Amino acid sequence: MALEIDNIRNQFPQLERKVHDRPLIYLDNAASTLKHISVIEALNNHYTNDVANIHRGVHYLSEHGTIQYEQTRDSIQDLLNAESRCEIIFTKGTTDSLNLVAASFVPHYVKKDDVILISTMEHHSNIVPWQIQAEKIEAKVKEIPITDDGDIDEEAYIELLKEGNVKLVSMAHISNSLGTINDIKKYISLAHDHGAYFCVDAAQSIAHEKVDVQDLNCDFLAFSSHKMFGPTGFGVLYGKEKLLESMPPYQGGGDMIDVVTIEKTTYNELPHKFEAGTPHIAGGIGLKPAIDFLIDTDLNVIKRYEKELLDYATQKINEIEKVQVIGTAKQKASVLSFVVDGAHPHDLGTLLDRQGVAIRTGHHCTQPLMKRFNVSATARASFSLYNTKEEIDIFIKALNKALNFL
Repeated sequence: MALEIDNIRNQFPQLERKVHDRPLIYLDNAASTLKHISVIEALNNHYTNDVANIHRGVHYLSEHGTIQYEQTRDSIQDLLNAESRCEIIFTKGTTDSLNLVAASFVPHYVKKDDVILISTMEHHSNIVPWQIQAEKIEAKVKEIPITDDGDIDEEAYIELLKEGNVKLVSMAHISNSLGTINDIKKYISLAHDHGAYFCVDAAQSIAHEKVDVQDLNCDFLAFSSHKMFGPTGFGVLYGKEKLLESMPPYQGGGDMIDVVTIEKTTYNELPHKFEAGTPHIAGGIGLKPAIDFLIDTDLNVIKRYEKELLDYATQKINEIEKVQVIGTAKQKASVLSFVVDGAHPHDLGTLLDRQGVAIRTGHHCTQPLMKRFNVSATARASFSLYNTKEEIDIFIKALNKALNFL
């Protein structure tokens, strides 16, 4: 099975627009993906016809919205192969999901002098929440080093586990800066062998390959809707039911309660225990068609096609003098980070933008990783299923023109 690229591109209206009088070449998918037409239509329909609060009302619009919203939970359960729909918690995004685990899991499972392991390549949202909670209870956050290629240093990881007192490992499935695909199933098994729990940041993998939480046997897994062609401001936390049952609520308010008195409150059942307040209803409803699109397109096919794009772009960029690719792991997703001797990434990004090419520049919320490779920032092109080799050719031509100018 092959992707019908022209047909797919027609399903993303933003690809028709121009930037600086040039056709848009959108290569910033690791930051956020464009929105599928079915998502746009779902959002428009909700705000035009179906606005009402959910879970509480007995009138038609409330009940209709509740059904639509909860159908998304069922779709995510199927997408992840979760054992139960109550293991699917709706959040604001990956960052919110990780903060939920940090705030609710850590104080009850991690004690003074215990260890939380994170790797050098983590996004700041998979670093800072653990630091905040560890400081409160005098636990320790330790670093799993990476190799010069951008892989996890497996021997160092095992040694850290052997040192003892490791209660939690939190790691990206795919690095947003390097594109490294971590052997997450193996690393989860190693953590469990040493009595540690494991949290997966799946923000960069959820739209690029099949993620099966039962096969991985992860304890928690977090991702965002906007990385998978869905609305912004909406995300998911998967957690094993027994763990979620044992954890206190992350926030208090409406919908997460059972009985409230001035003296004491009892909490709602999962998943609602962790979903305080009126949610991003349209975001939840709008995510379902994005999931349907991914499933219909076939994540295995998507992964193969994006690998072709990455290999092609890597070959082309390596032909340019003075360019250094940052992140050369054997197993990579469609992320290409690079620096150019004598050219600042921000200047490159600006000059490419004037030619209609959108890439990302900066530290990508991975400052420890930048320090590891002795750079302050990189330029990053990241590809999705609607990108083409022809667009990569335009990107390379624009990059050469920018370098000649500089």
